[in-house]
Amino acid sequence: ARDYAAFRPSYPGDAVDAVLEGLGDPRQLTIADVGAGTGISSRLFADRGASVIAIEPNARMRGAAQPHPRVSWRDGTAGDTALPDASVDLVVACQAFHWFATPATMREFRRVARRRVAMLQYERDESDVFAKAYGEIVRAYATDDTEALRARALEIFRAFPHARISAGRVHSEQSLDRHALLGRVASASYLPTQGSAADALRAEIEALFERHRDGDRVNLMMLTHVLCADW
Repeated sequence: ARDYAAFRPSYPGDAVDAVLEGLGDPRQLTIADVGAGTGISSRLFADRGASVIAIEPNARMRGAAQPHPRVSWRDGTAGDTALPDASVDLVVACQAFHWFATPATMREFRRVARRRVAMLQYERDESDVFAKAYGEIVRAYATDDTEALRARALEIFRAFPHARISAGRVHSEQSLDRHALLGRVASASYLPTQGSAADALRAEIEALFERHRDGDRVNLMMLTHVLCADW
């Protein structure tokens, strides 16, 4: 949880703004951030003035979150948020969405959201040379098929029933020194963190850093998908 809080990328401001577009003054909004993790996305919406209910079942993740005066935390799941009907203006799910992207979850989101359900999901922009090389290493060591799950999650959201779907993409980059790049790798649940495989992975990442660094940093190009369902 500490690695996740410290080294995962944030979401670009343009992506956050796209989720809020058309909903009026953010200070008048109540948002449920489902699968909130350590609160990376929750704080971004709260910084814009919204009241955010961060729903996260993992106690370690909740414990690693930085406090924010407009973010309240609850132990709950995507399939059972325990929120009343039509109790929030917006439900948002971000990088964890692929873990719970099911029709039942979408029904739960529709039940509690008055106006909109949205998803933010980033991936590497592998049109960039460094991002492509990084992705090839990650895929070689991945312990599950997270990338396929994320692609499926996008399709499930696009099939949201009885809703108008809008979609966009926002480009961004994450600037990383050697320590942060290794931390980014360590924060991924689908990569080994102990044993010989983890040692080999770290060695390949360090070699990649040396080949591509500009001074003491590399830039990992990112692409964030923004999907909104309105009714």
